[in-house]
Amino acid sequence: MIVVDNVLISDEIAEAQFVCDLNKCKGGCCEEGDAGAPLEDAELDLMVDLYEKIKPYLTPASVAEIERKGKYVYHKEFGWVTPTLGGDNEICVYGTRDEKGIIKCAFEQAYNDGVIGWKKPISCHFFPIIQKTGRKGDYDRMNYEPRPTLCSPACSLGKKLKVPVYKFLKEPITRKYGEDFYNALDKAATEYYTAKKK
Repeated sequence: MIVVDNVLISDEIAEAQFVCDLNKCKGGCCEEGDAGAPLEDAELDLMVDLYEKIKPYLTPASVAEIERKGKYVYHKEFGWVTPTLGGDNEICVYGTRDEKGIIKCAFEQAYNDGVIGWKKPISCHFFPIIQKTGRKGDYDRMNYEPRPTLCSPACSLGKKLKVPVYKFLKEPITRKYGEDFYNALDKAATEYYTAKKK
């Protein structure tokens, strides 16, 4: 376990290697799962405020489902999540497939086009790291949880390129916790990996 500030980080985040291979997984993490993407409380208003701006990126089916269910829904196990088209293991309503069959996030597409300034829910940005806050809110926990089959190509590509999980996810880690935190994690992970090789 690596500890930085009040965040408990699993050793695998320093040790395992991972680089998304979208041509193989097709963005399946936006579809495969027990519910939609978990949302932080601070993100709920964003989902509402940005909806009209990202609406042009959505399919008619997604628009109909959002206007029927709402911009987010409550799940008894995961709390507030994005709606899905249908039930579990269905595509997130904010996802669309491109001509190659790769699922693209409407928020991220709008962000890349300069339409909005928010990239996507932090839980999506973090994957395959699952980040949760402790019950009392006094610490966070970060675990490495790739999907066994879906993420197999990403694990293989990460090993080939020799990219640790935390380095691949530098952007969301910095977005959530700041640059000083990431630098401290980088130092701790390097020390951990060096010690393990001895």
